[in-house]
Amino acid sequence: MASDDPVLQSVGLTHLGSPKALLGKHGGPLLTEFRDFALRGNMLDMAVGIIIGAAFGRVVSSLVSDIIMPPIGLLHGRSDFSNHFVNLSGKAYATLAEAKAAGAATINYGMFLNTLFDFLIVAFAVFMLIRQVNRLKSAPTPVSPTAKDCPYCFSTISARATRCPNCTSSLATA
Repeated sequence: MASDDPVLQSVGLTHLGSPKALLGKHGGPLLTEFRDFALRGNMLDMAVGIIIGAAFGRVVSSLVSDIIMPPIGLLHGRSDFSNHFVNLSGKAYATLAEAKAAGAATINYGMFLNTLFDFLIVAFAVFMLIRQVNRLKSAPTPVSPTAKDCPYCFSTISARATRCPNCTSSLATA
């Protein structure tokens, strides 16, 4: 399907067809399909979940760094736990900020522990949420069969039938 579009002809891309044909009057089938995909209920629910999850992550990070870690640091010797590090460069630095400013290689185990506590709190909160959702879900009611096979002619018949309509055999009631 070659295009008569002069712009496509000038760059030698007439074999691709006209973009107007692809997009059509109101965005065409491609954009309509994308819009339908993006506005599905599951996609919107996922987007809301991601946004709330990001906000929850910031709250948990603040909880760990501002409320949980200071008492632990106090028990550890009146220090900011996020400032604990192992210096690999051989020079002495008083703080992690000084070591980073000098470009020293460090193992930041205090920051790692903060992040680990963040993760554990978020994982526990998600576990509790899923546990509650699973409790609220009702158990599916067992469905009684509506059909059975005739033991004589093997045709499918109603589960309540006492005689097979195909072979007229008398069926035992259970």
